[in-house]
Amino acid sequence: MTSTQVDRPQGVDDTTPGGAPEEGYERGLGSRQVQMIAIGGAIGVGLFLGAGTNIAKAGPSLILMYAIAGVIVFFIMRALGELLLYRPVSGSFADYAREFLGPFFGFVTGWTYWLLWVVTGMAELTAAAIYMNYWFPAVPQWVTALVFLLILYTANLISVKMFGEIEFWFSMIKVTALIGMIVIGVGVVTFGFSQAGETAAVSNLWAFDGFFPTGIGSSLMTLQGVMFAYLAVELVGVTAGESENPEKTLPKAINTLPWRIMVFYVGALSVILMVVKWTEFQPGVSPFVAAFAKIGIPAGAAIVNFVVLTAALSSCNSGIYSTGRMLRGLAANSEAPKALGRLSSTKTPAVGITLSMLFMGIGVVLNYMIPEKAFGYVTSVATAAGIWTWMMILISHVRYRRAVVADRLPASSFPAPGGSVCSWIAIAFLLMVTVLIAIDPVGRVTLYVGAAWAVGLMIGWSVLKSRNPQIAARTAPDGPEPEVRP
Repeated sequence: MTSTQVDRPQGVDDTTPGGAPEEGYERGLGSRQVQMIAIGGAIGVGLFLGAGTNIAKAGPSLILMYAIAGVIVFFIMRALGELLLYRPVSGSFADYAREFLGPFFGFVTGWTYWLLWVVTGMAELTAAAIYMNYWFPAVPQWVTALVFLLILYTANLISVKMFGEIEFWFSMIKVTALIGMIVIGVGVVTFGFSQAGETAAVSNLWAFDGFFPTGIGSSLMTLQGVMFAYLAVELVGVTAGESENPEKTLPKAINTLPWRIMVFYVGALSVILMVVKWTEFQPGVSPFVAAFAKIGIPAGAAIVNFVVLTAALSSCNSGIYSTGRMLRGLAANSEAPKALGRLSSTKTPAVGITLSMLFMGIGVVLNYMIPEKAFGYVTSVATAAGIWTWMMILISHVRYRRAVVADRLPASSFPAPGGSVCSWIAIAFLLMVTVLIAIDPVGRVTLYVGAAWAVGLMIGWSVLKSRNPQIAARTAPDGPEPEVRP
């Protein structure tokens, strides 16, 4: 096959194709760390806490919702994997959107992914402070949140290896806790020991008004919460530019996603719902806390509290890491202040990390002052931002496949199964979830916030384009003529 690389916009930092600022980054993430980052990305607070509310809404059918959504997430990750092996870059989502859809979409995707992690970081920091109150009720919540933020901020400034090591151990704690819960639950169902032994049974999955006790419609309405639980699974793509051997580590991390979903989501929820009847779960209560309490494990509440604390800190740590990389990519393409593109002596985007940390710090104050309901709004905004990011990955993949078939771009060494067919299926699914969000009175707030954010980005883009018209010029990868995006 003969192929030609895409012409790049003038004025773009072309340290690698596409203007991705790879020069200067340290490839300090080893296979062990990338694997655990990928695993940790599939296990978040959305599972440990959010599943309780969704069980109360949908009953055992929530298991099926997680399985279906998991298949879609795998399609998304295989599409991302093909793009990553075509050109592994840090901050990949925005860079691929910029290449295959135009500079405007790269601008929107980069800033939207930054928003996703900033608002998620705000919520996670406050959540972590609340969890710490379990052991230290006398310590003010804002003090604990600030201490956590400063510790994670400092760790991210030291080196990418420090970030990777912290995330490795955070993920190890979450994985160990879930596997332990599954093993104990299977033991309770099989041998009938503990306080839950008399009522634990596989039949609990359908014995109380069936597998869809509240109807299929109610089950579908949980999909927006289910998709929130899968947010951060794409984080492995942000690590591409700093992985030691992306050609080997990234395919392995992505291909192990199905079994991670089957074990940690479908498996864990199935076991919990066998041990505890779905009718006993309450909204806002962790199903893991409820299961430990039912089984009667000593210090079970403290164990689960520690694990959930770890999940919150892991999410915040990932947010600080990814936002710094996204801001550097935006700066390299003249879509953010140039100062955000600078690397420190430790080869980290320190200025971008600092800016993100400051915004998360504002969130500590805001979340301390506003009602608890704000967490629901934050998760809705994060879900909307995540859906946009995933849509950009899928559409970019479709455009890339079209260019490969036309022999205009080189084929990736990690092609997605079925070509672009699975990407189209995933796009349709995400559009359906968006409709479900619009139907839900609480979730609808997401669309209002999203509309306001879109208006702000369009204004920002107009200002940038008026100052530097060249940022809107590009040559399409699947067409010979240059075009200008609005």
